[in-house]
Amino acid sequence: MPMSSLSFDQAVVEEFRARGGRVGGPFEGGDLLLLTTVGERSGREHTVPLGFVRTDGLLLVVASAAGAPEHPQWYRNLLARPLVRVELGTEVFDATAVPAEGDRRERLFEAVVRSAPGYGDYQRHTTRLLPVVVLERPGVGAGIGTEAGAGADAPAREVASLADKLLEVHDWLRAQLRQLRAETEAHLTAGAGRAPTLGLQIRQHCLAFCQGLTVHHTGEDRGVFPALARSHPELRGVLEQLAEEHRTVARLKDELVALVSGLDSAEPEPFRAALARTADELEAHLAHEERELLPALAGIPFPPPGR
Repeated sequence: MPMSSLSFDQAVVEEFRARGGRVGGPFEGGDLLLLTTVGERSGREHTVPLGFVRTDGLLLVVASAAGAPEHPQWYRNLLARPLVRVELGTEVFDATAVPAEGDRRERLFEAVVRSAPGYGDYQRHTTRLLPVVVLERPGVGAGIGTEAGAGADAPAREVASLADKLLEVHDWLRAQLRQLRAETEAHLTAGAGRAPTLGLQIRQHCLAFCQGLTVHHTGEDRGVFPALARSHPELRGVLEQLAEEHRTVARLKDELVALVSGLDSAEPEPFRAALARTADELEAHLAHEERELLPALAGIPFPPPGR
C-alpha cells in the first residue's frame, strides 16, 4: 500500500528530529526545516517538513504544494495564527510568519528560483500565485508555546528567575506593539502611494501580537497566578485585579483584530484612536503587573529545578 502524504511527512519529521536535522530520501542534501502551525479551526499543532531559502538575511518558505491548485493547509493555518515554531537543524525557535506581497513578493520569489529552480516549475504548472512567506525570527527569547520570545529590537535578557521571565515576555509584547504602531502609522500616512504589501504585514503582526498576548495571559491565569496565590496569600487581591484586567485587555485586543481586518477601508482617525487605546491600556497593565509581581517572582528560579 502506498504511503499517504501525511504518513510520509510524519516519517520525515521523525527522521529529522532523530538525526539532528539530516534526512535521506528525496530531501537528502537539501535545505529542510520543520514548520509547526496551529490549525485554523482545530487549534491543534501540525508539523510539516519544508524546503527553505535564505536571501538578504531572510528565512523564506514557499507555499508551493508542488504546484497544486490550492494553498497547502499549513499556509492557511499561519494566515489565521502567524506565530509558528521552526526547527532548523538542532535549533528550535519561534517566528512570525508574514507572506510577502506585491513587488516584494516578486523580488523574493526571483531570489528563491535562483536558489531552487524547481519552484519556478511549480509556478508554471498552476495559475495560483505561490505565496512566499518570511519567517521573522525574534532576536532572543523562549518559545511562544511556553510564553513569548523577546522582540527583535529588545536587548538580550538573562533569565534566572520567574521575574526575569516575566520581563522577557513583556519585552516581546512591548516590541511587537511598537512595531505594529509604527507600521500602522506608515500605512495610514502614506495615502494613495502606500506600499501595497503593508496591509497584510500589519495584519500578521497584529495577529501575532494578539496571539502572543493571549498565550501569555492564559499561562498566567491558569498556572502562574494560582501558584502565586498558594505560595503568597497576601497577593490574592492583586492577582484577582490583574485577572480582571486580562479580561479588559482581551476585549480591546478583539476590537483591534476586527479593526485591522478592515484596515484598507478603515477611517484613519478611528483606527489610530483604537490602536492608541489598546496600546495605552496594555502598557498600563504591563507596568502594573511588574510593580506588583516582580518582588515575589524574583525569588523563584526559572526554569524550575529539575527541568
